[in-house]
Amino acid sequence: MALQLMKLFVSASTDTEVTPTVEKFFYVAVADTEPGDTLTIDAADFFDDLGAEVVELPELAENNSYYHLYINGVLQMQDISTYTPGATGVGSLSIEVPAGPDSILAGTPIVLEVVNFDTSSTTDITT
Repeated sequence: MALQLMKLFVSASTDTEVTPTVEKFFYVAVADTEPGDTLTIDAADFFDDLGAEVVELPELAENNSYYHLYINGVLQMQDISTYTPGATGVGSLSIEVPAGPDSILAGTPIVLEVVNFDTSSTTDITT
């Protein structure tokens, strides 16, 4: 018999499931915020989809989440806001109104959307 290379035969397949968790938080500005000023909204000042007061803003899963900020129904650039998860007095959203002619007027709706992804994988190995 001729020499031959002997090696293991291994086959593997991985199934990954990604499940998003989407949470929306709503706020209506109570006063004007002028260009150059910062509007900080505490967690308790938001209300949820059912109109209930929010107790805590959720953590953002590291490298597996994001948040969107809508002011008056328009998606905003990420760098004008700072999101801090946590309960009342800790959790907040700060919006730095850029210099220019535009203010956030009293009565303006502000929507915060937080998306976290939960992933699970299973790998089957056949030898």
